[in-house]
Amino acid sequence: MTLSSLPLSYCTNVHPGRTVAEVIDGLSSHSANIQQKLDFPMAAGLWLPASAVRELTDEPQKMEALAQTLWQHDLCCYTLNTFPFGDFHSERVKEQVYLPDWTSHARVIYTEECANLLSQLLPEGAEGSLSTVPLGGRMNLHGPEFHAVCFANLIRVARHLHELHQSTGRKIRLGLEPEPMCEMSGTAEWTLPVFHRLFEQAAALNCESLVREYIGICYDVCHQAVEFEDVRHSIREFFRHGIRINKVHITNAAELPDPANNKEGRDALCRFVEPRYLHQTYAQFSDGRVESRLDLLTEDILRNPPDEFLQADRWRVHFHVPIYAESLGPLKTTRPDLAAALQEVAMLDYAPHLEVETYTWPVMPGDSAGDQSTLADRIAMELQSAGELLGETTDSAL
Repeated sequence: MTLSSLPLSYCTNVHPGRTVAEVIDGLSSHSANIQQKLDFPMAAGLWLPASAVRELTDEPQKMEALAQTLWQHDLCCYTLNTFPFGDFHSERVKEQVYLPDWTSHARVIYTEECANLLSQLLPEGAEGSLSTVPLGGRMNLHGPEFHAVCFANLIRVARHLHELHQSTGRKIRLGLEPEPMCEMSGTAEWTLPVFHRLFEQAAALNCESLVREYIGICYDVCHQAVEFEDVRHSIREFFRHGIRINKVHITNAAELPDPANNKEGRDALCRFVEPRYLHQTYAQFSDGRVESRLDLLTEDILRNPPDEFLQADRWRVHFHVPIYAESLGPLKTTRPDLAAALQEVAMLDYAPHLEVETYTWPVMPGDSAGDQSTLADRIAMELQSAGELLGETTDSAL
């Protein structure tokens, strides 16, 4: 049984960080406050958009200031969220979060620069990880050579990570993060075939072992649970196919039982409809069939007379909700899937990085996300809950 011994990480993409000054302010105003509320050490999983990365790369004194801020607040950093390239807190993010995709030279340079910066922040003796876009979103237009170009760019990044390890002694791995309705989403149908083709292209260039070493998965439990995957089975499948899980996002999704007859639940779910983030919605029927819609829409929830989508046994929505919540009023959550996934991760013969990533606090219905102390309290509750889940996982394996 293996679980990471590094401090539990919390992703800072919940806070605006478009500039280095905003990143530092977020650490000082939010992360430090959260750390003080915990009785165990916490890591800051930094989100650095391309604008902040450019500042840090061009102005070394800002990189020194960032490192000093982490040190002053007893925070370490061993993982970066390099999924959102641009402003993750603009009025409308939605499908734009998958751009630039992995055919883009800008995505390659951004990822390599993030790896260079992380190599300067890594704690002594620790390995690092980056999470990134699952090639791209299927809702965005792609050309016929899309996958081949993506794979060529990923192979280039794998080589860069290897050279960085050789020159600095710091090993950093990349984790492609499957997400509903992206080029990598469901494990069997989408993600495994993509990796097999990546490995084939790498083998043709005599670098398959290098790519397998440095390119793997960021397993976001919410994403896989939304698609009604058996999370234990999917984790086993990645292991069986030699695809390394480099990072696990400890996340929770919202669930609506019996949509057609659950008016209270439908009314509650309406409050989760918001314009910033994409909330892919999946419906599971009594015969096991799963249908999906691109985004959670009020018209779908309130449709009268109800269409077939409302006749499902239950819906699951890509809306990250607090991991300590087993229910949200009349709504349920996928917390049981989260517990099952962590138990399976603990059975791996290596230890993926562990990070809580609830970036939706600013748009969470019924919460005063603008109140810094309240937000810090709730994030601390999430980390405490994650610690309890990990403790239960350890105890059950003994």
